[in-house]
Amino acid sequence: MSEMYGNGIALTEKVLDFLWQRQTVSLNNVANVDTPGFKSQYITFEEELGKRISDAGKAHRSSRRSVYEAIGDTRSWLNTTWDESSRLDGNNVDMDQEQVEIVRTAYEYQYMLNSINNDINRLKSAARNF
Repeated sequence: MSEMYGNGIALTEKVLDFLWQRQTVSLNNVANVDTPGFKSQYITFEEELGKRISDAGKAHRSSRRSVYEAIGDTRSWLNTTWDESSRLDGNNVDMDQEQVEIVRTAYEYQYMLNSINNDINRLKSAARNF
């Protein structure tokens, strides 16, 4: 989305992308619950996103552009859980944990959709007043 809409919409858009990736990875874990030797995976992005935004804010207090670039440059990380395994076949997918993660991610995704919807509705309302 264009920078002219501000960092809030850019941030929401990026988080939606990350949540979509997280959901895809969780669903892949569930699909492989019976695959011998399969190791569960997970996506992380929150810490890197927070650090990049914080660093950009400190470096350029008045620059909205640097925060926008920090948001755009943030990448997610795919991690594999190698150490944990509670089954004899080497598979370590925990269905209870995966189901909780799927539901939690769905709620977070819905919350972010509502957030971006509200932002766009406010912009539309402001544009109508001109």
